[in-house]
Amino acid sequence: MESALRYIGSSSLLQKISIKIGTLEGENVGYSYEKLIEQPLLKFSGMYTEKTPPLKVKLQIFDNGEPVGLPVCTSHKHFTTRWSWNEWVTLPLRFTDISRTAVLGLTIYDCAGGREQLTVVGGTSISFFSTNGLFRQGLYDLKVWPQMEPDGACNSITPGKAITTGVHQMQRLSKLAKKHRNGQMEKIDWLDRLTFRELEVINEMEKRNSQFLYLMVEFPQVYIHEKLYSVIHLEKNSNSVVTFIAKPKIVVVPDCEIHQENLVERKHHRLSRSDRSGTSDRDVKPNAIVRDTLNSIVYRYSSTYPLSSEEQDIIWKYRFYLSSHKKALTKFLKCVNWETAAEVRQALALLESWSPMDVEDALELLNSTFRHPIVRWYAITRLNEASDEYLLLYLLQLVQALKYEPFDESSNSATRSPTEGKEIFQSYEEPTDAQFDDLQPDSTGISDNNVEEVINNRYQCSSVNNLANFLVDRACQNPTLANYLYWYLTIECEDERSSKKDLKISKMYSNVLRMFLNCLYKGTPEMKATHAQLKEQQHFVDRLVTLVKIVAKESGNRKRKTEKFQQFLAESSSSNVTKFNFNNFGPIVFPLDPSIQITGIAAEKVSLFKSALMPSKLTFRTTSGTDYVAIFKHGDDLRQDQLILQMITLMDKLLQKENLDLKLTPYRVLATSSKHGFMQYIDSVTVAEVLNTEGSIHNYFRKFNPCETGPFGIMPEIMDTYIKSCAGYCVITYLLGIGDRHLDNLLLTSSGKLFHIDFGYILGRDPKPMPPPMKLSKEMVEAMGGINSEYYNTFRKLCYTAFLHLRRHANVMLNLFGLMVDASVPDIALEPDKSVKKVEDNLRLDLSDEEAVQHLQNLLDISITAVMPALVEQIHKLAQYWRK
Repeated sequence: MESALRYIGSSSLLQKISIKIGTLEGENVGYSYEKLIEQPLLKFSGMYTEKTPPLKVKLQIFDNGEPVGLPVCTSHKHFTTRWSWNEWVTLPLRFTDISRTAVLGLTIYDCAGGREQLTVVGGTSISFFSTNGLFRQGLYDLKVWPQMEPDGACNSITPGKAITTGVHQMQRLSKLAKKHRNGQMEKIDWLDRLTFRELEVINEMEKRNSQFLYLMVEFPQVYIHEKLYSVIHLEKNSNSVVTFIAKPKIVVVPDCEIHQENLVERKHHRLSRSDRSGTSDRDVKPNAIVRDTLNSIVYRYSSTYPLSSEEQDIIWKYRFYLSSHKKALTKFLKCVNWETAAEVRQALALLESWSPMDVEDALELLNSTFRHPIVRWYAITRLNEASDEYLLLYLLQLVQALKYEPFDESSNSATRSPTEGKEIFQSYEEPTDAQFDDLQPDSTGISDNNVEEVINNRYQCSSVNNLANFLVDRACQNPTLANYLYWYLTIECEDERSSKKDLKISKMYSNVLRMFLNCLYKGTPEMKATHAQLKEQQHFVDRLVTLVKIVAKESGNRKRKTEKFQQFLAESSSSNVTKFNFNNFGPIVFPLDPSIQITGIAAEKVSLFKSALMPSKLTFRTTSGTDYVAIFKHGDDLRQDQLILQMITLMDKLLQKENLDLKLTPYRVLATSSKHGFMQYIDSVTVAEVLNTEGSIHNYFRKFNPCETGPFGIMPEIMDTYIKSCAGYCVITYLLGIGDRHLDNLLLTSSGKLFHIDFGYILGRDPKPMPPPMKLSKEMVEAMGGINSEYYNTFRKLCYTAFLHLRRHANVMLNLFGLMVDASVPDIALEPDKSVKKVEDNLRLDLSDEEAVQHLQNLLDISITAVMPALVEQIHKLAQYWRK
C-alpha cells in the first residue's frame, strides 16, 4: 500500500514528456476498390504493394480539439517482417504544461512511393490523464482507425481505447494486468508465467480477428530516489489561489532567523552532553528495549549507515555502558561534535578507557570522516598491533588514507630529518594503564580541564604520531613492506593532476617518499641495503620500459616484434640501446615479489600476447636456480586490477580464517606507474581455448588427471578443487560487481583451479547488455555434471557458506573501499560517492542469514537461466574469430 499512496503533482515536474512508440500489429488489409477508383495513385502506395511498407508515426498534442505545440515524428526505419519502432519520442511540452483535458493524437503515415503528400494509414488518440486525474503509465494497445486522422477532441471519433465487442476481452485483461503490476493482486510466480503466456495468445487472436491495426505505446514512469511515483494532475500555483479580502494588505516581513539552528534542540544537546551529565550517565544501565536498540546500532548497522539524532543521543547517554564493547567505539565517535570543546574533552578521556577496538575496525577512523588528529593517532596505535602480513593487505588503502591527514603536519614530518628531535624508527609501545591514570574520570565526573592538554602532550611527544610516520616506521623494519610502500608512493607522485588540491596532494606524497628514502639512507645497514635495492629496481624498470617502447615502434606483426624483442635482450650486453644488460645482471629484488631475486631474462623464452597492447611474457632467472614467469604490461593502468586482486587476497584469507579453503588463485599485480606494471603469470589456459581444443572441461581434466574410478574419469581431488574455485569466484565477482565476463577471461589450471583475469569493469559496470548477477556460464555448470548433479548441489552450498562468512566481515571490506573513494581507479572515480554503497548493496546486510541464502539462491537460478549471456558469448567468439 505504500507504493499505491506515492503521488506527485504534475506542476512539480519540469522535465519534458516522452512517449515510446513500440510496435504496430494487425493485418494489412490495404485499400478498398472504391478508394482506389477515387484516388488511383494509391495503387503505388506501400500499403497496397508491400507487406510491411515503411511507415512513420506523427505525435500531436491537442487541447479541446486544438493542436498545442509542434508535432514530432518517429525516425525513418526499414521494416522486414513487422512494424517495430521501439523509440522514445520527446514531446515539446513538460508535465507542468499539460492540461487536464489534453489528448495525444497519433497519425500513421505511409512513406513509400515518394509522393509529395504522405498517405494516411490511420489514426488514434488517447488522453494523457485517466478519468480520476492520474497520468497514464505503462503500455497501451491503441486501436488504429483506418484512413482517419485523430481529431483531438475529448469525445474523439478515433479513440484508441474503444470498447467494442471485438476488443472488450483485450481491455478487460489489460486492466487486470495493470492491477497485477500495481501490486493489487497476489503474485504467484509459476501461475503468473502461465497466465501471461495465455494473455499474449488471447491478445494475438483478438488482434488477428478484429481486422484492425493496433499501435502499442508506452507512457513514461516517474522515479524519484529510485521509487516509483504516480503523477496526479495539479495546476500551477494552485495552492496560492486563495479568496480573501485584501484589506488590510498583507505585509511580507523577512524572517532573519529562518533556516537557522533550532535553539531548543541546541539547548537540549548541550545540556545532555555537558560535563555535569557525566555523573548521572556513568551508572545508567539500559533496559531491555534500549539494549536491543543499542545492539542493533552497534552490531547490525554498517560503517556507512548514517545515525539519526535520536540514535546519537542514545549512544551518548549510554557511552559508559558501551565502553566495554569494542565495536561501539566508531559509533560513539560519530556522535561527537568535534567543534564543541566540552564534548571533545569528554570523548578523548573516554577514548583512552574504551575497550581496544579491532585492527579491521580501526581502518574506519582513517577515512575522511574523522579529522581529529588524536582520533587518527588512536587508530594508528591499533594498527600497530597488526602483523606485517596483515598490514600488507591494508597497505594500498593506508597510502590512500594519507590524503586525509592534515597536510601541514604531513609536510612537516616529511621534511624532518630522522636525526632531528626524536628518532622516528623507535618501536612504538602501547601506553600503559599507569600513563592514563590521570585521564580517568573521577567520582565527580569528567571535570579535569587539563585532560585534553595532557593527551595532546602525549600525542606531540609520540615518535609515531601520524600515519606517514607510522608507515615509514614499519616499512623500514620490513623490506617487503618497504618494497610495496615505495611503489605505492611513487605512482601517487606522478604529476598528472590539474587542480591546486591535487597538486597539493601530489606534493604531500613526494614529501612522504622523500622522508622514507631519507630514513632508509641514514638508517641501519639493513635499511641502507633496502635503499640500494629500491634504487636498483627503479633503474631496472626504467630500462625495461625503454626497451618495450623500442620494440613497440618496430614494424611488422607480433611474430616479428617478438623476434626483435628476443634479439634486443640477447644483445643487450654489447648493445647500447638501453644501456642495461638484461641477459645477466646482479641480483635485484623483483618488485612484484620481493621474496624473489632475479639475475637475468631468458631471451629465448620471451613472447608477446595476442592483444592490442601486446603485453610481454618474461621469464626471469633467479638466484634459487628456478625460473619466475611474469607479464609486463605497458600502456595500461593496472591499479584497478591491483585493487581487485588485493580484495580477492583479503577475502581468501578471511575465508581460510573460517576454515573454508576455496582454492582461489590471487595472483600478484603491481602497478609501477599509471602506464605500466607487472602481473604474475599462472600456467593455465582459457576456458575458450579448452572448449576449442578439447571439446569440454571434462576432457581437459581427463587429459592431465585421468582416473578410471573417479567421477567422469577424473581424479576426485581435481573435481573438488574445481567446484570450490567456481564457488569462490562466483561469490567474489558478484560482491565486487565484476563485469565483462566471457570465456576468454576465465582460466583453468591442470590442477582443477578456475580463476578470473582482466578486471577492467567493476562495481556493476559491464559493456554487455543485461549481464547476469552471478558469473556462472553454461560450460561451468556442465563440468559439474549439470544442475541435477551432486557436485552442483555442493557448489551451491559452498556459495551460501562463503557468502555468509564474507557478510560477517563486511566492515573490513567496506572500510577498505571507503579509503579508496579518492583513488585514481577508473570505475571508482566515475562515481566515488557510490562505490562503497554498491559493495554494501551486494552484501545485503539488511537480510538475515536465512534470507541472504534465499537471495543468493535466486541469483544463481536467474544466472543459470539467463539467455543474453550465451548470445553475447557467441558474438564475442565471432569478434575474436575476425580479429584473428
